[in-house]
Amino acid sequence: MVAFKEEFPYLRAESGQLFEFDRRWLREAITRAAQEAGYSSWWLTDHVTESIAFYLRLRNDESFVAFSQLSQTVRYVLKVIGYNEIGPHFAPAPPPVTVSLFEIAEAAGAGYELAFFEMLGRRIEQLLSTGVNALQFVALGAAVKHLRAARAWSRSCDSLRGEIVCFIREKLAGGCGVNELSCSLR
Repeated sequence: MVAFKEEFPYLRAESGQLFEFDRRWLREAITRAAQEAGYSSWWLTDHVTESIAFYLRLRNDESFVAFSQLSQTVRYVLKVIGYNEIGPHFAPAPPPVTVSLFEIAEAAGAGYELAFFEMLGRRIEQLLSTGVNALQFVALGAAVKHLRAARAWSRSCDSLRGEIVCFIREKLAGGCGVNELSCSLR
C-alpha cells in the first residue's frame, strides 16, 4: 500500500495489519488516557491530536508508520507539554477495520449469494487471524439490494439481511483466539 501525497501514512500493527489513520480514533484514545490519569475533561486533547496528525502528514513520504512508533510519539508529546502522567495510560487498540459488504456483493455478482457468503466468510477469517479487535461492517442495505437485484426494498431483502447478520454473528462467535472484539454493522 502506498500513502499518497497530502495524506497520512498507514499505521502498521505488530501483526502486520495496516490501518488508516483516523483523527477521531486518536482523539478517543488520548481522551481515555487523560481520564485514566485523572483528567475528566482535558482541554488539550484536540491540540495533541492535531499535533500528531500534523507530524504524520509530514511523514507522507513513508508508506506506513509502526503502531508502536505512533504510541511513543504521543507519549513524547505528552511529556514535552508537561503531562507525563498521561503517557503510561496511552495504550490505544488498533483502529477499527471497515469491511464494505457492498464491495463483497459486487465482487460476488448480482444474484450470487453463495459466492457472497463464501467471500465474506474468508474475509472475516482473514481479519480474525490478524488479531483485529474492532470491525465495522458497512453498506448492508446496498449489498442486500445488489444481491437481490432489487431497486426497492422487499420482504426477500429483509430475509437476506437477516441471513447476513446471522452469518456474521456466527463467524465472529466462532473466531478462535479473539479475547475481545468490538463490532458494528450498518
